[in-house]
Amino acid sequence: MTELERRYRRLLWAYPADYRRERGDEIVGTYLDLADPQRRRPSPAEAADLVRGGLRQRLRAAGANDLVPGVRLGALLALTTAAFLAAFWVFAERHLPPAEWGVPVFGPFVSVGIVAWCGWLLAALVAAVAPGRPTRAAITVALLVTAALPAISVVAGVPRPPLLVLVPQVALGVLALAIGDHLPAPARTLPVAAAVAGGGLSYAMGFDALWGAYRGGGEELLPPTGTVLLTVALLLAVGLGMRRDASGGWAVVALLTPVGLLNVHLLAGAVDGVVSAAPRPTYPTLVATAITVALLGPALLPAAVALRRRLGTPPAAPCPTSGARR
Repeated sequence: MTELERRYRRLLWAYPADYRRERGDEIVGTYLDLADPQRRRPSPAEAADLVRGGLRQRLRAAGANDLVPGVRLGALLALTTAAFLAAFWVFAERHLPPAEWGVPVFGPFVSVGIVAWCGWLLAALVAAVAPGRPTRAAITVALLVTAALPAISVVAGVPRPPLLVLVPQVALGVLALAIGDHLPAPARTLPVAAAVAGGGLSYAMGFDALWGAYRGGGEELLPPTGTVLLTVALLLAVGLGMRRDASGGWAVVALLTPVGLLNVHLLAGAVDGVVSAAPRPTYPTLVATAITVALLGPALLPAAVALRRRLGTPPAAPCPTSGARR
């Protein structure tokens, strides 16, 4: 066995064991026939293709064929929500406090967050005109800038948005990276429409409400946003479920992490209300709640896949003509 074949077979561990036994030799043989005899290792594209194929077969074996479409649906809803929030905070950035308050600002804006919010609006525009790789590249740039704002704030000595605003945006961006390549035109325009709605709401609320929402951590706006996002996802899950399509349910599971982080103020308030009867959540409780959501949320998706596999796939209905089960 050559070194190249050994490396191909090592990548086959991404596939289920029974599939490896039945098709492993055929898959490796195909790759070896196409490979340069002088090569010693698979190319990154081949490795990614093998891993993707293995994960796809594992999902099929678990009866979770709708998982990938569901995650892509959740990604679209995540980008739509991120665009809504970005447009809302762009208007908030323009409402500077009175100079006599002595509050530090970032030039003509409240904080350096304006850079990230503009990045998310650009990602929404790119999604409308160039879905696929350009959209994911724009999301990646906006995501990295948003995640880097706390460090930029410390190094440059400029104000930044509160973490209660930044952390949910990062979670939405991570999920948005899974957005599909071939979206219908109405779906591609959803993030732009949400941005217009977010900007309009921000303009209608006025300075006082904006200042309290932004500098106070956004809890006056973020919990309703998370609730609306979860409600929309649940309605889609019910509608698709009536058509025997489980992708909506997978979208709900994928969105639970960003929804939980959008609602971290309410969740922490419930914890403090039970434990100490505090009228508002304390900072340690907020941090502990956010960490708990960030750790447990991503584990729900593989746990749901494992549960789906354990429950098994219901037998298909027989064909009315031949009686065979498909």
